[in-house]
Amino acid sequence: MTTAETPRQIAWHRRRASLARTWREFAAQRAALAGLILLGATVVVALLLPLISDQSGLDVTKATGEPLSPPTGDFWLGTDNFGRSVLLMTVWGTRISLLVGFSAALLSVVIGTLIGIAAAHFGGWVSATLLRFTDFFLVLPSLILAIALSAVLPKGIGTIIIAIGFTAWPSTARLVRAQTLTIESRPYIERAHALGGGHLHVIGKHVLPGVMPLVLANTTLVVGNAVIADATLSFLGVGDPNSVTWGLVLESALNNGAISRGAWWNVLPPGIAIVLVVLFFTLVGRGLETVFNPRLKK
Repeated sequence: MTTAETPRQIAWHRRRASLARTWREFAAQRAALAGLILLGATVVVALLLPLISDQSGLDVTKATGEPLSPPTGDFWLGTDNFGRSVLLMTVWGTRISLLVGFSAALLSVVIGTLIGIAAAHFGGWVSATLLRFTDFFLVLPSLILAIALSAVLPKGIGTIIIAIGFTAWPSTARLVRAQTLTIESRPYIERAHALGGGHLHVIGKHVLPGVMPLVLANTTLVVGNAVIADATLSFLGVGDPNSVTWGLVLESALNNGAISRGAWWNVLPPGIAIVLVVLFFTLVGRGLETVFNPRLKK
């Protein structure tokens, strides 16, 4: 005699089936799957760097190479103007770039999600005020605003995260608002209100789970944009001068004449690293969008 499943077990089986279906749809996209694998490998390398590499080579006082030496057997990607390994700097720059990218994206997505849901759910003057606030940030050049914040606040990684996070949320807010309006037009939302469900119940039980898939897809794209913004701010000299980042390597190459002296190995490795990491995030993000957005499905 079989025991009937409880409602909690039924819900659990449904979630497992939904996750399995989502994974199958995502894995069917070769580009997205390749991006996920390469992105995962990049994150693992960044996390294990302290165990597999010596950070002391980033110190200019401990550099062992000749200034602007081309690639050799000892320095596979050459050295910078201080004699430091460009390969070592590029690899260690991955940690800071990913840290800033994930942290700034998380901050901007949280802000955008809260504002987007509030604007769509409450309506009226709340919606009008939040939309005007969002429009104000949309018309402002985000890079200039980030530079201004980075110049005013004390220099450091935290400042870069705040500067990028507080200027990158409007697109997320618009996306979440549109999705929230779609969800709140469905019959089960009216039923929840009729049964006495309050704002927190409707948002927490119905709206938030409905918008999270698109928020997740959008987050991967925001991380890529944050990595570019971090490199740009460091290249412009408003980043953290005590951290080795891809933008800082490019800025050093420009300021010390590496480009005019033909030291291409000072420019290409960090530039290619930026392009590849952003490409990985974009492939994953587009793949998730295709899975979660019905309009993109064939």
